[in-house]
Amino acid sequence: MTEMIYEYDGSFEGFLTCIFESYAQKEVLTAISCGEDIPFTLFPVRTVLTDRDHAARVYRKVVKLSPEAADLLRRGFLTCLPEKELYLYRLVAKLLREGAGFLQNFSDETLHPVAKAVQHLNSEAHLLKGFVRFSELGGVLGGEIAPKNRVLPLLRSHFCARYLNESFFLYDRTHKEALFYTG
Repeated sequence: MTEMIYEYDGSFEGFLTCIFESYAQKEVLTAISCGEDIPFTLFPVRTVLTDRDHAARVYRKVVKLSPEAADLLRRGFLTCLPEKELYLYRLVAKLLREGAGFLQNFSDETLHPVAKAVQHLNSEAHLLKGFVRFSELGGVLGGEIAPKNRVLPLLRSHFCARYLNESFFLYDRTHKEALFYTG
């Protein structure tokens, strides 16, 4: 097997496509990088274009093996864990190789960093549910947060249910993302 660094677009589907390509091309990944984050290296670098069909195949396989692992994978992708893609890649590789049994052992060297990062993500999202403050701006509620993790996908259902009859936006200054809602 050839050692390789993959470059992708930063999307969850793009990341799953990297996993698919790694198996299809029989390449061992030493890094998975998004855009300009590629470190100086002697390993060859290949750009992987997102393929939604390949991504869906990988995700369906993970769900089939363990719905718990699929949730961990999706949430792990939202974390601020350094080199999260490589940790998640190793998690999926171990799941495919050994099955879901290791997911019960939180001291497992593959699972531990991802589980710890997801726990941090969940805690941060939970805290923000109570601490986000909105201001009225021309009939629209607006709020701004600066989380370490990409928490907006986890906050969406909470704030949409809480402000069901309102129009609002919540801006994530750290990741330059926003959640918009209008009843």
